[in-house]
Amino acid sequence: MAPLQLVVFDMAGTTVRDQHEVEACFAQAAAATGLRATAARILAAQGQAKRFVFETLWREQLGPGAPAAELGALVDKSYGAFRRILEDHYRTAEVVPTAGCLELLAFLKGQGVRIALTTGFYRTVTDLILHRLGWDAGLDAQHRGNAHSLIGLSIASDEVAEGRPAPLMIQKAMQAFGITDPQRVYNVGDTPSDLESGRRAGCARSLGVVNGTHTHAQLAACPNDGLFASLAELHQHLLAELVPA
Repeated sequence: MAPLQLVVFDMAGTTVRDQHEVEACFAQAAAATGLRATAARILAAQGQAKRFVFETLWREQLGPGAPAAELGALVDKSYGAFRRILEDHYRTAEVVPTAGCLELLAFLKGQGVRIALTTGFYRTVTDLILHRLGWDAGLDAQHRGNAHSLIGLSIASDEVAEGRPAPLMIQKAMQAFGITDPQRVYNVGDTPSDLESGRRAGCARSLGVVNGTHTHAQLAACPNDGLFASLAELHQHLLAELVPA
């Protein structure tokens, strides 16, 4: 196997604890704006760009003949409500790393492996979370890190043409670090769309953690290269893989 150069991590549910708060914010915005969205449908869309999800659900509810202007107005209304609810949540609620996250990031950095965080959130919320955690320390205007920062790069879904499950955020991270071979990249997430984005990018491994928004059984139904109880368990796996005995 080619030497590992980059690990791309999802944020909410993977590196940032998410006890289904994002789903609750989405459901609240949907209910407030007349959008019918079951808990199962919302869960299935986790990891994807949120505006795209609202557009998809409104399209389903209105049917194929809906005027574009009506669809656009309803999507704007729901997405606007969601943004207000979500930003208020991340300004006021506790924001903490997932189990084993900080130790794993420090280990990878010590091994010279680059670290990128990607997310289905837009930049405003991404920056709110990074700041609450102190992970924005050392990031420049392009959200690139330095020798002293915890992460090497942050990418939000509104900074690429298409969010997950498209591979564009992974490919953007590779380009930023000058990495051309996806077989030197691991992708880690907690949703089916996370796993699928890694597969589409051709990553050496697209790995899942099951202490986020999806269970082991739910992720096991998706193509993957390994499922772990937490980032702490993944850390032990990578320790054995990357550090010679």
